[in-house]
Amino acid sequence: MDKEKQFVTELADMQTEFAQWYTDVILKTDMVDYGPVKGTMVIKPYGYAVWENIQKYLDKEFKKQGVQNAYFPMLIPESFLKKEAEHVEGFAPEVAVVTYAGGEELNEKLIVRPTSETIICDMYSKWIKSYRDLPMAMNQWCNVVRWEKTTRPFLRTSEFLWQEGHTVQATPEDAERDTQVMLKVYSDCLRNLLAIPTLTGRKTEREKFAGALATYGMEAIMKDGKCLQAGTTHNLGQNFAKASNIKFLNKEGVLEYGYSTSWGVSTRLIGALVMVHGDERGLRMPPNVAPIQTVIIPIASKKEGVIEKCEEVKSLLENQDIRVKLDNSNNTPGWKFNEYEMKGVPLRLEIGPRDIENGVATAVRRDTHEKVQLSLSNIVEEVQNLLNEIQANMLKQAEENFNAAIVKTDDYNKMVNAINDKKVTLSYHCGEMDCEDEIKQNTTIKTRVIHSYDDTHKCIYCGKPSRYRVYFGKQY
Repeated sequence: MDKEKQFVTELADMQTEFAQWYTDVILKTDMVDYGPVKGTMVIKPYGYAVWENIQKYLDKEFKKQGVQNAYFPMLIPESFLKKEAEHVEGFAPEVAVVTYAGGEELNEKLIVRPTSETIICDMYSKWIKSYRDLPMAMNQWCNVVRWEKTTRPFLRTSEFLWQEGHTVQATPEDAERDTQVMLKVYSDCLRNLLAIPTLTGRKTEREKFAGALATYGMEAIMKDGKCLQAGTTHNLGQNFAKASNIKFLNKEGVLEYGYSTSWGVSTRLIGALVMVHGDERGLRMPPNVAPIQTVIIPIASKKEGVIEKCEEVKSLLENQDIRVKLDNSNNTPGWKFNEYEMKGVPLRLEIGPRDIENGVATAVRRDTHEKVQLSLSNIVEEVQNLLNEIQANMLKQAEENFNAAIVKTDDYNKMVNAINDKKVTLSYHCGEMDCEDEIKQNTTIKTRVIHSYDDTHKCIYCGKPSRYRVYFGKQY
């Protein structure tokens, strides 16, 4: 049997068994493993390196917006959650509760944080006294626990890593502006770093965050047509400020409640990366986020000068901050080709005696499988150019798939058929929660984000006047 075909059989067919293909890929590429507690995951170094690159990008962008990093406790008094009724109701099914510690029953139950609005707002109420203290904007990189019934590594787990930003603003306009700015930071991150286009917009009342005035979402479309909520920003109005007594003296000397926001993305982005770019051979990593951007494979490594030249090239690339690995293991070149192809390394350099004699390295692109010759005398510039080309091409490919997945329809049956055929639809809706609930109950189809407001058409389901045009789809 052909070695390449034999290798590919280690993965399920992504066309017919997409969910199993996803699981095969993340496990066989050493990104993740299952934790000993049901619903938890162990993020292995290769997967965590992706998260580190996302952190680096976002941390820099947050700081440009005046956001500072901090850390808050993971144990939250139960009474804090109860301060905001809608909030506690929204999270009640998912919370993990500590009732026993230090050898005795606790007087008050402690919640293992599902999110930190309540505890951060409590601290903000102590720190904010005047308009001079505003805006107060902090972010924390941490873990959260949500006791999910159905789990899948990266996409939905009982414990996961994320960042959560929390701000208090002086005016409602500032709070709304903050949610919009951070949504753009997120969508730019996905586009520029992960090469993933997204649908962005306001969530419907049914889909907004518990306790929020308004929620804005960012939706990525996977290769199986399902949507993945990749990030959200929340305008909390004064709801949490009133619950936590966050007051400040404004410029007129009048005491008023602050206007708060929160926003976050999580390790779910790693799942999006896999499902947007992966193919039948495994992962495909956009260079900007790839843990290894270039792998060097020596050919006939025992021949004089081969390893020395490979090490020289590695050093040149490293000096220009290109993430490079030289694989000088005893595995065969063919095994290495398959291994790094499955891991999605964007660029492979093959260097052997004949290449050295001709002053070239043979480069193989993961995105197109194209082979090209790069000059060893100008290797750094040529590798950098090729990585930039691969990044741009992967975004182009993702955009083509993204655009092909969106269908406009005003007919309910056509909408259902299209979504069952791995599409996302853009359709008119009345905005009524009951109507939205019926669609979900009958089809498992949900609204994703609002495209635009429009009251001149009829709802695709109930026929009442429309409120907006919204994206519908199935979700992870």
